[in-house]
Amino acid sequence: MLLHPTLEKLTTMRFSGMADALESQMQMDGLDDMGFEERLGLLLDHEQAVRETRRMKTRLRKAKLRQNGSVEDIDFRHPRGLDRSLVLRLADCQWIKDHNNLIITGPTGVGKSFLACAFAEKACRDGFSALYLRMSKLFENLSLAKGDGRYLKLLTGFAKTDLLILDDYGLMALNQEQRHDFLEILEDRHNLKSTLVTSQLPIEHWHEQIGDPTMADAILDRLVHSAHKIKLTGESMRKKTANLT
Repeated sequence: MLLHPTLEKLTTMRFSGMADALESQMQMDGLDDMGFEERLGLLLDHEQAVRETRRMKTRLRKAKLRQNGSVEDIDFRHPRGLDRSLVLRLADCQWIKDHNNLIITGPTGVGKSFLACAFAEKACRDGFSALYLRMSKLFENLSLAKGDGRYLKLLTGFAKTDLLILDDYGLMALNQEQRHDFLEILEDRHNLKSTLVTSQLPIEHWHEQIGDPTMADAILDRLVHSAHKIKLTGESMRKKTANLT
């Protein structure tokens, strides 16, 4: 077998996983004991694994997660009211398959953003697309998009994303334009995609924070009623880390 021309052809055809696996096979002991079908199957398995890893890395890059972390890294020792069984249920991503939402509330520093990014990282590993945005950045992007003609394109991109993470909701009052934009995003995603929101503000105060009663009813109907909820308590984890240094 002329190995190098074959490797070059596989690489040219973008079968780099098969090329690497073939090169490894040729260095294996007992290669002659393996049948053609077995060797081909191993080559295809490796190619599939390489492509899935590449797609996962692309999903993670496009998600633009604020923090690096995974559900395996979640700290259950810190006293903050985090239910391990609920986290493990959410980690299977069935709620994303069911197009449900997730709301994480609690005081500053208790790990809301980390949890959100950990769930998003797991979603990317499981084949879902994700996008992380702070609420302030979301409204800034939408305002700029209206000025340069990208508004509808931006909304379409949000609507197609399997998991949209909106971090730090409720830090400031919404104006009429922001209420309208927020409702548009949620309307496009309602019962079709999943939205994850973190907030220092308890859910029972969201209606008042939104301002307009009619708009508040519409927004909360699309966001809260189909949402799993994690309510964190306790002191800042950053304070705990600072005390250890």
